[in-house]
Amino acid sequence: MQYDPKYPFGSAGLDASPRVVGQIGQTLDGRVATETGKSLYINGRCALEHLHRLRAGVDAVLVGVGTIIADDPRLTVRLSDGASPVRVVVDPEARIPSDARCLTDNAAPTLLIHREGVAAPCKNRLMLPAAPDGTLSPDSVLAHLAQRGLRRVLVEGGPTTLSHFLRAGVIDDLHVMVAPKIFGSGREGIVLPPIDQLDEALTPVTQTLMFEDGDVLFRCDLTRKA
Repeated sequence: MQYDPKYPFGSAGLDASPRVVGQIGQTLDGRVATETGKSLYINGRCALEHLHRLRAGVDAVLVGVGTIIADDPRLTVRLSDGASPVRVVVDPEARIPSDARCLTDNAAPTLLIHREGVAAPCKNRLMLPAAPDGTLSPDSVLAHLAQRGLRRVLVEGGPTTLSHFLRAGVIDDLHVMVAPKIFGSGREGIVLPPIDQLDEALTPVTQTLMFEDGDVLFRCDLTRKA
């Protein structure tokens, strides 16, 4: 199927609300970065434009603090029509650098989510109780975002945060962008608990779409099994 840029979410759009979309860009062998952490840009220009269209279609774009520390992304809409969503950073220990661009560029609002009892360099913040392992519950995060009117959420990265949300079963649609590259080593993308039987695998209804520059998009509806 050829990629239609008018419908980055599919022809049904994001009519269902709340709706949580996850996205990840990786190589053919499932790597999202090299051993030294280099990840910009695994995918090509078309995939990047697709990502910006996804941002333009949601209320909030969510990343973990590791992505901010590694890449200092702007998380705004620049390669597509539409307004930039609220930027949400899940940062349990408030490790975000005070000069991070999402805190200083005034291009879109930023909400910092951290655990109770830590200080954070951001006026717009949300404190939540942490689990014993120090993580914040995806269900709780999404519930509090919905209370603020942020009901359509794009979980953009990184792989640790996306995997955490996938394990919690809160991702409705997953966009996996695959570049025709093989690293042979490096950081893995989606990491979930081990399974013993093949029938334990996630088997979402999936569309495969070709990008003009060679990347392939797997658009997976996790609310339906194939």
